[in-house]
Amino acid sequence: MQNSETDDIRTAPPKILVLGATGGTGRLIVSQAVARGYDVSVLVRSAEKARDLKGAKLIVGDARDEKVLRQALKGRDAVVSALGTRASPFREVTLLSTATRALTSAMQIEQVSRLVCITGLGAGDSVGHGGFLFDKLIFPLLLRRVYADKDRQESIVRDSGLDWVLVRPSVLNNKPSRDTIRALTDLSNFHGGGISREDVARFVLDQLRADAWLHRSPLITW
Repeated sequence: MQNSETDDIRTAPPKILVLGATGGTGRLIVSQAVARGYDVSVLVRSAEKARDLKGAKLIVGDARDEKVLRQALKGRDAVVSALGTRASPFREVTLLSTATRALTSAMQIEQVSRLVCITGLGAGDSVGHGGFLFDKLIFPLLLRRVYADKDRQESIVRDSGLDWVLVRPSVLNNKPSRDTIRALTDLSNFHGGGISREDVARFVLDQLRADAWLHRSPLITW
């Protein structure tokens, strides 16, 4: 899907909506976007938790509500989804797929085409590439249900008809940013790694104005 919003992103500071803005990576996406001069709106469930998101317009609402999303999308050029959910070893997880289904529908209606969506190492064909500890213990014991929903989320994005990029970070840390980020789709020789939230935020924002990874699912790591 291509429209005038795509051109606006390239020629002027983009007007973006961020979901998941109160999470560890989401906060860095917001602060970096504001530092770049972007016009940033965030959809949050709690205004109290978002009080420190300086420079962003706060919209309070549920990311699973299509009507709320449509209002939040008014005047936006692009969306960054940094939605996450806690590990859930026993209960079914549906938040990510439910919110993404509502989001993509709302974006189609409001004619906002660019979507950069963070999922993670272990989603789709990146499963089994996290290294022994992640693949054999953490994933099956703690994250299996979360990643089943991430898989549903990715499928919804792929079928949306939008201009999407699915970003799969390796294991996240809070270390300082590095100069080089590796973006991989051939994972045959990749067996675990890490990346800082700062670098994830930087890579995600770069995808708003570049097409190198359009309709692709890069795993990003150091």
